[in-house]
Amino acid sequence: MPTPLPPSTIVDQLHALGLEPGSVVLVHSSYRALRPVEGGPQGVIDAVMRAVGLMGTVVMPSWPGDDDRPFEPSAPSAPDLGVIADTFWRQPGALRTDHAFTFAASGPHARHITSDPLPIPPHRLESAVGRVWEVDGQILLLGVGHDSNTTIHLAEVLGGAPYRVSKHITHLVDGRAVRIEYGENDHCCQRFTFADDWLRERGLQREGPVGHAQARLVRSRDVVNVVVERVRRDPTIFLHPRGSGCDECETAWRSIA
Repeated sequence: MPTPLPPSTIVDQLHALGLEPGSVVLVHSSYRALRPVEGGPQGVIDAVMRAVGLMGTVVMPSWPGDDDRPFEPSAPSAPDLGVIADTFWRQPGALRTDHAFTFAASGPHARHITSDPLPIPPHRLESAVGRVWEVDGQILLLGVGHDSNTTIHLAEVLGGAPYRVSKHITHLVDGRAVRIEYGENDHCCQRFTFADDWLRERGLQREGPVGHAQARLVRSRDVVNVVVERVRRDPTIFLHPRGSGCDECETAWRSIA
């Protein structure tokens, strides 16, 4: 196992990557890739918060992933979001959206980013990812790739991707649990990694080591602009070809028909 890195080293690495004080940054992360860090997941959170400073705002996904129960503010984040995200929403002063498509935020822009009502579809302009785009925030991928980048779903919506997979969510309406049916631009997301080449070829993505992993830093607006351009050119570019064996993409293809 490598030597645990102090949070101060993580701060220096984040600044070298291009994260500046005062930034608004949406973070997707894998502690397994970053570790070991002194203080564990909390040490990583402390480092990101220090890197953006008191005038910066940090945002992380926080949804519980249970479609059949109304959102509860004390519900843990879904396991696939990682332990850093599940630790982050518990920070003193962190705000969390009050519906099942949950993000948490801490900093001056936190209330604005987390205040929208239940967004349908989940990744639209009136959502946490949309608000980060609105304030010209950045996306920080710590030990994960663009297949974890929820902002690409926003770009799919804006670009007119035609697939809408049938889903449901349970939401409290006037204190009563209501099942809400909706269509989401969903699939396996593996081909979101195309964004690496698209952003690199235009010099829009910063990459470098953070902890013991590789990290990516890019403006939300750059991701949206580049992806919208590609989706308008090829609306199904993120779906595996029909018959490829990807069940999630096959479901998306059927929704078009």
